[in-house]
Amino acid sequence: MAQSLEIQPIGTVAGGRKEISDDHWGGVQAIIRLNPDFPLEVVQGLDEFSHLVVTWHFDQASPDDVALHARSPRNNPAWPRTGTFAHRNHRRPNQLATSFPRLLKVEGLDLHVTDLDAVDGTAIYDLAPYFVEMGPRGIVREPAWPGEMLAGYWATPPLHDTPTTTG
Repeated sequence: MAQSLEIQPIGTVAGGRKEISDDHWGGVQAIIRLNPDFPLEVVQGLDEFSHLVVTWHFDQASPDDVALHARSPRNNPAWPRTGTFAHRNHRRPNQLATSFPRLLKVEGLDLHVTDLDAVDGTAIYDLAPYFVEMGPRGIVREPAWPGEMLAGYWATPPLHDTPTTTG
């Protein structure tokens, strides 16, 4: 049996969305604020990349939210019942997520990003630059329901939910 892993956050999300939402993440700007005890050279060269791979924790979700069974995405009966590992939400066993935000700029240990779908205060557990060469190989296939479900995911937030960043 594999060993369990204990990890510590390397930073937090500052700014951006304050409320959890299923959609309207397009253009949301935030800062990934790395722990201040890191030396500045941990981000050396990062500004040459356009995108990051960010691993974060659904830390506002409860462990009671984990659902190890098949269910329709977003409880929509029009979409097929699929198992826990066919979803990308907080109901996963470790409640971890991976996002691919655009890196706008690096200021010290603050990484200014857009299109990070994690809310203000979210714990960041790892990040790396996105390498095209490490992306999917071959033809990517998926059923129709993710495209239907996520049609508004990257839409711009409504005016009443305009994102802000904190400095």
